[in-house]
Amino acid sequence: MADSLSALPFEDIRTLLERLPAADQAAAAAVRARDARLTKPPGSLGRLESIAEWLAAWQGRERPAVTRPLVAVFAANHGVAERGVSAYPQSVTRQMVQNFAVGGAAINQLCKAYDLGLKVFELALDFPTPDVAAEDAFDEQGCTATIAYGMEAIAGGIDLLCLGEMGIANTTVAAAVYHALYGGSADLWVGRGTGVDDAGLRRKADAVAAAVARLADERDPLEILRRIGGREIAAMVGAILSARMERVPVIVDGFVTTAAAAILHAMRPEAIQHCLFAHRSAESAHGAVLDRLGAEPLLDFGMRLGEGTGAAIAAGIVRAAAAVHGGMATFEEAGVADRT
Repeated sequence: MADSLSALPFEDIRTLLERLPAADQAAAAAVRARDARLTKPPGSLGRLESIAEWLAAWQGRERPAVTRPLVAVFAANHGVAERGVSAYPQSVTRQMVQNFAVGGAAINQLCKAYDLGLKVFELALDFPTPDVAAEDAFDEQGCTATIAYGMEAIAGGIDLLCLGEMGIANTTVAAAVYHALYGGSADLWVGRGTGVDDAGLRRKADAVAAAVARLADERDPLEILRRIGGREIAAMVGAILSARMERVPVIVDGFVTTAAAAILHAMRPEAIQHCLFAHRSAESAHGAVLDRLGAEPLLDFGMRLGEGTGAAIAAGIVRAAAAVHGGMATFEEAGVADRT
């Protein structure tokens, strides 16, 4: 699928969005029927029960399972970093990618703890996208090629995709996407990201305002992505879309990864029904974005690291939900008396 899109225009992305497979309602119904016979009061496992049903509906399995989960981390650099919008230099992106490779990052430890695969996708780190406050991030072909590259994240028969990212200044770019999609003032959408001081926060808000001002009246989500997005956001758009086409459930991490989901939601709200949102980021605007997406995150741990860390923890919960549903005995199997 990725190769067939790598040189095609946005219209082909729009066409895919018109052909989204629906949830498998028969599989979901089978989960509900089995859940009603498990050795517990109905509803007593709360959201674990609805997670099992969600997983079955998108995997198309009456007994959902997580056997080949993958955390896909997309790493990119951004020209807007030169405006002093981050507490760290742009060189940290590559240094962190190297840290991922040797197993030294937080996401490495969480993947070990929850037995998750990890793959890092480097996106031309030595060639940052232009400063989106002054120039467009991509041309149409470049943006589409990056979306197509992201589609490769589901290769290899995975059954759960967890999205993560790494990129100095990418919270600035994500905030610009939200500002363009949802309006308001730039200050509503920016947060401290890597820990910028007050002056850095002001520079960040000014950069976001300048980027969106360049758009004038542009409201096409793909054009917003092309003009003020980043490579990791475009690639995650592709990963989410490809996962939907192949019936792979997706866990979306935090503030930046949610920007990819927001682009697709703005194009067609049903496009992210196969997505579970891992956590509410400590970035102040993330809750407002989740509200617009109608998403109820699993966790609220005050996290803001990125890297897919929230998604990895959520994957442990999803895996537990599938194991409980599939492994519990029914009342009949256990010889336990059901309700009268």
